[in-house]
Amino acid sequence: MLCAGALCVRDSDWTFLSNYAHVLVCLAENPGARLRDVADRVGITERSAQRLISRLDDAGILTRVKHGRRNSYYIDTSAHLRHPIEERCTVGEFLKLVLSPAHLRRLEAHKAGLEEQGVR
Repeated sequence: MLCAGALCVRDSDWTFLSNYAHVLVCLAENPGARLRDVADRVGITERSAQRLISRLDDAGILTRVKHGRRNSYYIDTSAHLRHPIEERCTVGEFLKLVLSPAHLRRLEAHKAGLEEQGVR
């Protein structure tokens, strides 16, 4: 078993979801999460988390929003998943499968607040 902070994961050589999905779920649960916290939760380096976030940003799946020295993240829940097998599904449909109802409500409230500020 591998443990990072309070999170313990079974020691295995594969998972059903990619690190991109794990990063996206972390940011959906906490759009104001620090890069360090996302990296620790996913079990990757901060540099890897930064690279994955940049690629998700470049793909238009999320947008970084600066709040002073901190970032917050806007997730485009209408964006479609990228692989041909799952491209019929949106990011929002995926997140509904893995997030709790409370996290979904907070994500939608955060998204609505950013849209009021003119993000997206």
